[in-house]
Amino acid sequence: MNATFIQEITLRARAMTTRKLTRLPGVALALAGLALSGCATRGALHVYAVSAGPAQPILDEGPPGAQEVPSFLEPDDTLTGFAYDPFTDHFFLRLAPGNRIRVVDRPARAIKREFTVDGAPPAAGDLAVRPRDGHLYLLGARTGEIIECTRLGKLVGTFSLDQISGHPIGLALDATNDQLLALGPDGRRVTVHDRRGRFLREYRLESQAGPALAFDADRGECLAPLAGRKGEIGVFDAAGRLTRTQVLPGATPLVDAGPRSFLRVF
Repeated sequence: MNATFIQEITLRARAMTTRKLTRLPGVALALAGLALSGCATRGALHVYAVSAGPAQPILDEGPPGAQEVPSFLEPDDTLTGFAYDPFTDHFFLRLAPGNRIRVVDRPARAIKREFTVDGAPPAAGDLAVRPRDGHLYLLGARTGEIIECTRLGKLVGTFSLDQISGHPIGLALDATNDQLLALGPDGRRVTVHDRRGRFLREYRLESQAGPALAFDADRGECLAPLAGRKGEIGVFDAAGRLTRTQVLPGATPLVDAGPRSFLRVF
């Protein structure tokens, strides 16, 4: 091998190395953006419910090996709403008088934080989480009122759901279409709204359900505890047909569902 050929290889290698190095900042930025954007790969769907047992752990109906998580509920705590955020892998427990939120970190099995929603009036009921930005949507005290706050408790504002028939008993968020779903007081009518409360459409559940509502955005199905059937959760398609049930023995009617994330935002 002569010196001229060696020089050509060295120059070519140097150019390739330079090109790789110039691409590294872009790769780093992409990885950073991926981390900040939240869940990159969805895992299997898990259905969660708070147990009615003495310690009231959070039950996990998921793939084999799923474990219950402590809720850290005290005897004087009254739980009025329950939600799960797949991006952070956190549970949000709404406590009486309704403006207190306890956040439980599922993997750490510990309380992440607890806060009172600034400026929010006391109100009980279901809540939903928007994984994209972590905003919480809580049923308010007035008919159809929704309270929106950040995941740290800063009040964003309030709005009303259009064309509802009585105060909803369940609330869920469709993360794919960025829409809110509300279960009416009859336990059958589901109304779909944009994030400002504007009415989009409705359908009726084949079986009466409530007082909570969850939504599987991947399959376009809603889940809710079936009325008069303790521990049974109905899975309904987009037309309201009951396609199957899941059983969580000893569960309260406070349920939510979501995919387990492989990458999460803290």
